Amino acid sequence: METTAPPKTNTNIKGQTAPHSPEMIMKIGMGFMASKVLLTAVQLEVFTILAANGGMSAAALKQRLGLKCTDRHLYDLLDTLTHFGFLQREGLLKTAVYTNGADADFFLDRKKPTYMAGILAMANNRLYSFWGNLEEAIRTGEQQNEAKTGEDFFGVLYSDPVRLREFVNAMADVQMGAFMALGQRFDFSAYKSLVDIGGSGGHLSIMLAIVQPHLKCTSFDLPPVEPIAKENIAYFNLSDRIATASGDFFADALPKADVITMGNILHDWDEEKKLILMRKAYEALPAGGAFVAVENVIDNERRQNGFGMLLSLNMLIETGTGFDYTFDDFTGWAKSVGFSRTELMPLAGPTSAAIAYK
Repeated sequence: METTAPPKTNTNIKGQTAPHSPEMIMKIGMGFMASKVLLTAVQLEVFTILAANGGMSAAALKQRLGLKCTDRHLYDLLDTLTHFGFLQREGLLKTAVYTNGADADFFLDRKKPTYMAGILAMANNRLYSFWGNLEEAIRTGEQQNEAKTGEDFFGVLYSDPVRLREFVNAMADVQMGAFMALGQRFDFSAYKSLVDIGGSGGHLSIMLAIVQPHLKCTSFDLPPVEPIAKENIAYFNLSDRIATASGDFFADALPKADVITMGNILHDWDEEKKLILMRKAYEALPAGGAFVAVENVIDNERRQNGFGMLLSLNMLIETGTGFDYTFDDFTGWAKSVGFSRTELMPLAGPTSAAIAYK
């Protein structure tokens, strides 16, 4: 039997377009294209090269990078970056001279101390391909990273110094602003000691020690990470105030301190293991001590913090069972292990500190 398509409802009978637009559908649905343009420019070190040369033509950049694409396609790449504000341009096509936009120059020039493209490098080298399997992850509930080929992600990561350093740098990049904000906004005046559990490269301890000179910090993680943390701490001349300690936060008791922090740790695990870690933190704290989880805490109504929800999906891809959570979730867990009260402190961008007091 023949059927006819239902009449379109997005125009009125005079042919005038009703107030509907496919713009957001196309922007998000095809967003992988824009993502890959930026990631490619970072991998090619376009922003670092432009910063060093004070601006270049497409032809000069092509020669510098040894590119084999047509001139037109390089114009397409650079002009797309210009459209999004990552580059600035004077002239057109052959006569164009490209320079960095303000944010790209500040954050994406490898030679600046504010460089934060480590997370973008990991996105390009690992996450981009894994996210192509999100549909499979939702259908099966299974990891879509190295585990698909029988590898243990964390086992492989901690046994490969190159990949481990890339991962450590990525985690520092994505949370550095939040770590700095925590040091400025949280009242540390009543506390003398802090242990950062899963401290990775020591960046949270470093940022806190810089603005809280009375605080004695310890960065705690697995043994392969300790040399990286020590190197970073020494770079900031803070070896006298920040110690390192090695251990397994599931197998070992946590070091005791007035404040226990975890940056991007709880979201790696299912609810049962989240509770184990929070209980261990509770046991390591004195009365009046504080447990601080720095994460992209999802708003309780689950409408505003889209980045937090995207990261929760990333935990599906990376771990299969880990997830990001709301402040109500955190409060429920904190009270179940004995904490007396909780507080949510916005930090930078989508990141907050979920705080529980003993």
